[in-house]
Amino acid sequence: MPAPLEASRIPRIVRADYDSAVARRLHALWETGPGLRGWLASVDHKQIGRRYLVTAFLFLLLGGVEALVMRLQLAGPERHLLTPDQYNQLFTMHGVTMIFLYALPVLSGFSNFLWPLLLGARDMAFPRLNAFSYWVYLCAGIFLYLAFPLGRTPDAGWFNYVPYSARPHDPGMGIDIYALGMVLLGVSTTVGSINFIVSVLRTKAPGMSVNRMPIIIWGTLTASVGNLFSVPAVSLAFFLLWTDRNLGTHFFDPANAGQPLLWQHLFWMFGHPWVYALVLPAQGIVSDCLQVYVRRPLVGYTAVALSTLITMFIGFGVWVHHMFATGLPAQSLAFFGAASIVITIPSAVSVFAWIATIFTGRPAFRTAFLFFAGFIVLFVIGGVSGFMTASVPADLQLTDTYFVVAHMHYVLVGINFFPVVGGVYHWFPKFTGRMMNERLGKWNFWLMFTGFNLGFFPMHISGLLGMPRRIYTYPAGMGWDLPNLITSAGSFVFAGGVLLFLVNVAISARRGRVAGPNPWDAPSLEWAMPSPPPPYNFVVVPIIATRHPLWEDRLREGDARSGLEEGLLLDQGREAIGTTGLDGKPVAILQMPGDSLVPLLLALALTGLTGALLMLRWWLAGAAGVAVLLLAIAWLWPRAALGQTTEVRHA
Repeated sequence: MPAPLEASRIPRIVRADYDSAVARRLHALWETGPGLRGWLASVDHKQIGRRYLVTAFLFLLLGGVEALVMRLQLAGPERHLLTPDQYNQLFTMHGVTMIFLYALPVLSGFSNFLWPLLLGARDMAFPRLNAFSYWVYLCAGIFLYLAFPLGRTPDAGWFNYVPYSARPHDPGMGIDIYALGMVLLGVSTTVGSINFIVSVLRTKAPGMSVNRMPIIIWGTLTASVGNLFSVPAVSLAFFLLWTDRNLGTHFFDPANAGQPLLWQHLFWMFGHPWVYALVLPAQGIVSDCLQVYVRRPLVGYTAVALSTLITMFIGFGVWVHHMFATGLPAQSLAFFGAASIVITIPSAVSVFAWIATIFTGRPAFRTAFLFFAGFIVLFVIGGVSGFMTASVPADLQLTDTYFVVAHMHYVLVGINFFPVVGGVYHWFPKFTGRMMNERLGKWNFWLMFTGFNLGFFPMHISGLLGMPRRIYTYPAGMGWDLPNLITSAGSFVFAGGVLLFLVNVAISARRGRVAGPNPWDAPSLEWAMPSPPPPYNFVVVPIIATRHPLWEDRLREGDARSGLEEGLLLDQGREAIGTTGLDGKPVAILQMPGDSLVPLLLALALTGLTGALLMLRWWLAGAAGVAVLLLAIAWLWPRAALGQTTEVRHA
């Protein structure tokens, strides 16, 4: 616990702008140090957010290349571009990459960059933990991809079912790399989730009550709470599998009283809440950005916020619909089938809110708006196909067919990726200070939208025609030839759209039109500062009075007005305001930590421990464990300049 200061002080309310002496003093206090050491030691949430985004997109490209190679293999019958084993390896790494190394980390990139700006804060609650979360994520991704040069690639699918992944059936090191890499990645996800939760409860600007938070905050907060309960389940499953394969335990071995079905329960207890962790923050992006392009607040804010919470709550009770074909009792099938149908209701609330917002507003057809509108279409298609598999009789026919593959891609790619790209177009001025090219953007959208539906909608037809998933080739005359050819062609069109998007990003970052502080005339706090933001975010901590602080005069929501240029002065070090969780009342001044190499070193030590366990080198594991312990002690060692709080007296 941080130690209280002996003398408390009440921060003054002053007026200051970004050209003032106060701003220059804050810049010197919060600026990241120069050179490579400064870059490695930075705890600035904006730098960490950008790193998450860049790293996640690099993994997206790797996963995309793997997908294109598989689609070349499946473009026609009896093709032999890949051997069965090579196909299984690409299939597995494609799923691992897109689901674990791209989909959630890219949303973490947005949240890391934007949360303090949206909440009126100077940084996340735990800046060093934030940096540690990124470095562990990067190390886990590299650890998993070392399987390729080692020639020991996991090949049992991203869901890694036993007994296929047990050592008697898969004796190589690939499954061990996957298991330990996922445990390591779980550390990153867990500590990142804790940071998000504490940040929203502790570091909001004064007056930022829960009914004034943007929907993206609700989405990421809900996903973070869900991750705290779901990630331990899959981490435990992978660790138990590793002990079965290497230490002689029998958790999943039926020959020794183990239970293979236990793996599926543990995996999907994580897997289905994880789907909502990949979707809810993306829905938050749409909810907050859509209102900017239709020039009116989101319809049904409270209903959308509550539907976000309810979706995750019900999401913990639907995992068994992935297991309807495993011979479970009829009562279980009835309960989980009903829950899987009920969960569509809160999702429908959000859809109707988005549609109502568009139809009651004045849409401006900018590139970002097109991506958000396209997302709504894909959300409905993916939701309807998921609703169909909630019916037990239908699921028994559709399970393990390409119909399920189509549904998963509409959910995990369409519902995640389209809001992400739209969010990049929307916040690119805030990231870089420049605008993206709108003409290229519209070409980018139509290529991606057309290619996506050409690539994935025919998979529904292939599945209805009986094409099973995870086959590396198929005979002619089954009726699958044309749907697969269209799917493969569509996947390359979609890839062309992604490539055009990346070209637009590269060109715009260097030669894009310079953006002002608020080029979209948006209502939220991140647009109340220069673009890109300064290291300290806000010259004075703003005082919030309404849900749309930059649209107050236009909306006339009341007589109160937010203080954006006049607020709390905190310039006696790296200081942030601490507020209450529900109503945002200021209660403390928090001294934030400076740049540190300890998060990086701790992530490297933890990765070394993981590598030692992979090689079964117990002496090396012991040495790495000692290094982890010593670095953790160094992290927590009391320092006069770190971890202090000051009580704020209120008149």
